[in-house]
Amino acid sequence: MPKPFRVIDTGIRDGRRQIAFDQALIDAHQARQIPDTIRFLRFPPTALIGRHQALSQEIRLAHCRKHGIGIARRITGGGAIYFDQGQLGWELVFHRATLGINSLVDLTRAICEAAAAGLSRLGVNAKYRPRNDIEVDGRKISGTGGFFDGDTLFYQGTVLVDMNAADMVAALNVPQTKLAKRALDSAAQRVVTLRELLGTAPAIEAIKQALLAGFAERLGVTPVRGDITTHEEALAAQLHDAEIGTDAFVSEIDNPGAQAGVLSGSHAGAGGTITAYVRLERTAGATQDRLREVLITGDFFVAPPRIIFDLEAALRGVAVADAGVAIEQFFTQLQPELVSVTPADFRAAVAAALAAESTPHG
Repeated sequence: MPKPFRVIDTGIRDGRRQIAFDQALIDAHQARQIPDTIRFLRFPPTALIGRHQALSQEIRLAHCRKHGIGIARRITGGGAIYFDQGQLGWELVFHRATLGINSLVDLTRAICEAAAAGLSRLGVNAKYRPRNDIEVDGRKISGTGGFFDGDTLFYQGTVLVDMNAADMVAALNVPQTKLAKRALDSAAQRVVTLRELLGTAPAIEAIKQALLAGFAERLGVTPVRGDITTHEEALAAQLHDAEIGTDAFVSEIDNPGAQAGVLSGSHAGAGGTITAYVRLERTAGATQDRLREVLITGDFFVAPPRIIFDLEAALRGVAVADAGVAIEQFFTQLQPELVSVTPADFRAAVAAALAAESTPHG
C-alpha cells in the first residue's frame, strides 16, 4: 500500500518561529488535522540549543547578540547547533503505525539510512552513524533527532550545504571534552559541507529532491507536494507568542550551577553528557537529607522530552540514600524511549552531584 506524505516548505523564517511550527505540526497531527508530512525549512543565522541544555553554557551569548545571531531552544533533545541559510532542515511527522516500526531506535536508523541514501544521490558517500548522525568519511554532514509524542513521531535533521565553520565555532561553546573524544583539534574538523565535498553547493531544490527520493526508496513512502494550512500557521503563531518565541522559554535553563547551595555533577556516557544539579533539604533532627530540587541538563535524547521534567518532579522529597533506586523505578514504571542514554546514566549523574565535595556557589 502506498504511504502518501504531504511535502511542505516553510522557507527561511526566524528561528523561534520555525521551532513553533515544529510544535504546531505535532499538535495538528495528533488532532488528525493534517496528514503524515515532510517539511523543509531554513534559518537566518541562529544558535539553537537542545530542549534540556543550559543556555549560557552552550552558546556564546554576547557574540550572538553583538552579531545579530538569533537564539532559540528546540523542542527536541541533543546538542547545540549553529544554523544559517547554508543549511537545509528536513522533518518527518507521521503516525506510529505508518512505517510499521515501533521502536524509536529502529526508526532513527531507518530514517537516517533513508536520508543518507538520498544524499548519496548527489555524489557523496553518505552513511548512517549511530546514534543519530549522517557522515561522509567520518565527518558529519547531517545531525538528526526526534521523539514520539503519543502516536505521533516527530523526527528532524539538517544538511550542511555551505557553511563558514568559523561562524559556528564563534557562536557555540563547544566542550573540549567532546572534541578530545574524537581526537579533533577544533569543531570545524568534525563537520563537512556538500560544497567542500563536491566543489560547489548543489541547488537547494536538488537537495530536497534527493532526500525525497531517499525517503521514497528506503521508507516506502510517496511524497506529494502539498500546501501549508491556515490552521497550521495560526497554531504556530499562537505557540510562538505564548511560549516558544519568548525569552523565558529560551532561558528556562540557563546557569543553574551559579545558584547558592547547588551541588552539581556530570556523567559522560556513550549517548551524551548528563549534568545533574541538586539542592538538598536539610531538616534539623532528620536522620538524612532529602532532595529538595533536581535539575537535569545535557545533550541526550529521550522521548518524549518532557519525561525529564517528570523525573525531576518525581525526585523531589526523596531521601538521598534512595535517589538511585527512585530513578530506576521511575524509568521501569514509565518505560520511556531512551535513544541514547540509560537509567544508569541518569543515576550516575545524580550520584556525581551528591558526591561532589562542593561549597555553596555564590
